[in-house]
Amino acid sequence: MAGMGVNEGNYRRLDAEKIEQTTARLKARIEERLPASGLTKVAQALLDISHETVERSTWIARPIYSIRLLQALLIAGFVATLAILPTSLHRFGEVKTVVDFIQLLEPVLGSTFFVAAILYALVSLETRAKRNRALKSLHELRTMAHLVDMHQLSKAPEQLLGESTASSPKRSMTPFQLQRYLNYCSELLALISKIAALYVIDFPDSVATQAVDEIENLTSSLSRKIWQKIQLLELNGSQFASIATSEPN
Repeated sequence: MAGMGVNEGNYRRLDAEKIEQTTARLKARIEERLPASGLTKVAQALLDISHETVERSTWIARPIYSIRLLQALLIAGFVATLAILPTSLHRFGEVKTVVDFIQLLEPVLGSTFFVAAILYALVSLETRAKRNRALKSLHELRTMAHLVDMHQLSKAPEQLLGESTASSPKRSMTPFQLQRYLNYCSELLALISKIAALYVIDFPDSVATQAVDEIENLTSSLSRKIWQKIQLLELNGSQFASIATSEPN
């Protein structure tokens, strides 16, 4: 998995298409090694999400031209409103009282504030539209991370050493297969983190960036639990090896 998602021509930027290709290869590896495993379906779901992410992240990176057009029209209206101001100012000679002064400036300032408020709302509208789409997709990735965790939850190396009970998870994998299964789970979590990062490469929104950071922290935490199991398998390799030779695959 080394170099997954790295653009060969730019080592400072993730490449969405390469991440999708890496996800496809991982799904194929899981399917070949553990064809009857539910983890294959999880990998397929993540592959579908990675494909959708290419389209979604591209949409988020592009300007929303309909909103930009409205912004341009409002800016033109704002400039036109300011152009009226000198016309009103030359009438200051007619001002006799404070009331006259207020009546002179009120229409111009009112129009100026109104146009400025709408312009600000349109500027934030584009950001909010992109943010909502990114957050919805990131929530989907967070759910995927928990799905991976659910699949590895019952894969405890200690079960290979003890006797099973009626409620124990079915023991159907050899120690080697279990180790590969856990490695695949860790790789899936790493890919989830990389896919999440794609949403803020060209959209440095603080809210979306925080959501990506939370997913990265979640996947890192879940991956640490998995590696503890892998280390346990490696430390007790001789015991697990004797079990593998004494039990049919």
